[in-house]
Amino acid sequence: MVDFPKYETYKDSGVEWLGEIPSHWDVKRNLGLFDERKEVNQPNMRLLSVTIEKGVIKQSESLTKKDSSHEDKSKYKVVRQGDLAYNKMRMWQGAIGRSNYDGIVSPAYIILNTHNKSYSKYFHYLYRTELFIREANRHSYGLCSDMNSLRYEDFKTIYSPVPPEKEVKEIVEFLDRKTSEIDQAIAQKQRLIELLQEQKAILINQAVTKGLDPNVPMCDRGVEWLGEIPSHWKLVQNRRFLSKLGQGSSPAIVNSGEDEGFYVLKISAVKQGIYIDGEIKTIPRKAFVSDYQVKKGDFLMTRGNTPDLVADICYVNVDITENIMISDLIYRLTYDQKFLLHEFIAYFFRSSTARYQIKICARGSSHTMVKVSQEHIKAWLILVPPLNEQREIISYLKCKENEFICLENQIYKEIEKLNELKAIFVSQAVTGKIKV
Repeated sequence: MVDFPKYETYKDSGVEWLGEIPSHWDVKRNLGLFDERKEVNQPNMRLLSVTIEKGVIKQSESLTKKDSSHEDKSKYKVVRQGDLAYNKMRMWQGAIGRSNYDGIVSPAYIILNTHNKSYSKYFHYLYRTELFIREANRHSYGLCSDMNSLRYEDFKTIYSPVPPEKEVKEIVEFLDRKTSEIDQAIAQKQRLIELLQEQKAILINQAVTKGLDPNVPMCDRGVEWLGEIPSHWKLVQNRRFLSKLGQGSSPAIVNSGEDEGFYVLKISAVKQGIYIDGEIKTIPRKAFVSDYQVKKGDFLMTRGNTPDLVADICYVNVDITENIMISDLIYRLTYDQKFLLHEFIAYFFRSSTARYQIKICARGSSHTMVKVSQEHIKAWLILVPPLNEQREIISYLKCKENEFICLENQIYKEIEKLNELKAIFVSQAVTGKIKV
């Protein structure tokens, strides 16, 4: 981090979470900085959401929360531009921010009308720091830490630093500039990860549809979306080598501790070829069906999900030491291993060629949740190289995937460091540890 100058003199703020602050800064209770806005009965105003990642956004921009048009919004709270809003049940996670819009939010939110609006963005930065979040959590109450609630009556007792208005403007401009620069750097690295994933997908599709030998004779089997394939490979319906196709069961879930030791697999355990260990729910012992038990070597496929995730697959490459059964939203496909290896077919169903067929067949009552039937699965066309080539392709793709994983992990570490740097800039600037 670039060294920034400090202020000439400091003083003890008298507030434990703040420590020393510049001598000419004030410290005030939040009661003297905000009023609670309780304005309601504006149901036609724009819907807003308070997020951990960005603060206050238009609800139409949220990917996870949608408007419930039948809901009575007369009790929703009004947010005015320049107000701060926080989710009192998620303040311990940093769900607070300044609003750039007029709108309404759920009655569960607290709306802070800043006395001096020129300070609003400064408080937006301050209250999203780990330092303040920890202090806010100290004033929160709940049955357990992840159910803590920060009431306005407790928020207003917290002390906040108050720099001179001229310096607040400089701090906000500095942080706007710095955070924007870091966010751009993060976006570039995230795009690099996307490009690596695209390159990996191309590599997988090439290997499972064309093979590894560029000089092998090719032929066109008359399937327009498939193109040419090695002439000695088999092109067959999936049912040809599929010896068994079944789905599990989803019994009632029990609370942890009631009947430990027996579990059902969640669909989140099946993710882009990888078996995610630990994605399970506890079930009663009497509901466990041994025929559905997950085993090493299984090839699993999700039956229902979003259009992009339906028929996602994984090859279980780890020893399963617990009693885990597959759910009714997961298929287990068993192939005749004399002709088709589970690891190879797992790679095939990750290819764009296989996904093309899946998207055509996926059916559902909405655009957000679709399913694939057993008959669809049996009818899909698959490519079957000789066993020795399947093994070569598996070995090749494993090696390449490991290379991609190393590259991606390095980029994720760089992104983590950039986020840490951004947090340091914000925390030190809003508490006066550096002079900007």
